[in-house]
Amino acid sequence: MIEDDQETADYVARGLREQGHAVDHVGDGHEGLFRAGEVAYDVLIVDRMLPGIDGLSTVRILREAELRTPVLFLTALGGVGDRVRGLDAGGDDYLAKPFAFAELLARVNALARRPPLAEVQTTLRAGNLEMDLLKRTVMRGGKEIDLQPREFQLLEYLLRHAERVVTRTMLLEAVWDFHFDPKTNIVETHISRLRSKLAQWGGPELIHTVRGAGYVLRVPASVASA
Repeated sequence: MIEDDQETADYVARGLREQGHAVDHVGDGHEGLFRAGEVAYDVLIVDRMLPGIDGLSTVRILREAELRTPVLFLTALGGVGDRVRGLDAGGDDYLAKPFAFAELLARVNALARRPPLAEVQTTLRAGNLEMDLLKRTVMRGGKEIDLQPREFQLLEYLLRHAERVVTRTMLLEAVWDFHFDPKTNIVETHISRLRSKLAQWGGPELIHTVRGAGYVLRVPASVASA
């Protein structure tokens, strides 16, 4: 449960525990985001208005990282537009405050009865390169690499397709959402910047140009087997 109001959190946690549920509670979006990525919870109860990262952003980041744990928004924002925004952000259910505990329990139980989801990947690796999809960080050889959002998206796509050639068109569609050729060197420029940043702490080249085809992220065999 990610809830910054301690009185509400204590009330809900006590009631759920009395019904046999195990409950962890954190009071801000940052901690909730990290905890949700580390532990395989059956259900997340999330407030909308949270310190650090608000509830909508927290759930969006989890969904972008492909974590599909069912989410119940529990919030004072109960208008139709609020509920729509919550569901659009990745919520599975929405309950406005004030609420009846019996209804909250029924909704939690319904979400918990859903078939378990396969474990999702929240970390991508290639050799000594590691990307944390929840923390939005990239490390190489234990040292952090500062990437701009578009560079992060580009590297994520290459990591997800490691050892496979991806074309310029594939990158334009996946990273820039272009379904046409903008007739610029936008891909080449970002690949060049990304290469430079990945090389700043040393190590072999990871992103290779395949002439006439595109690019491939490949770890040298000597490094991969080390």
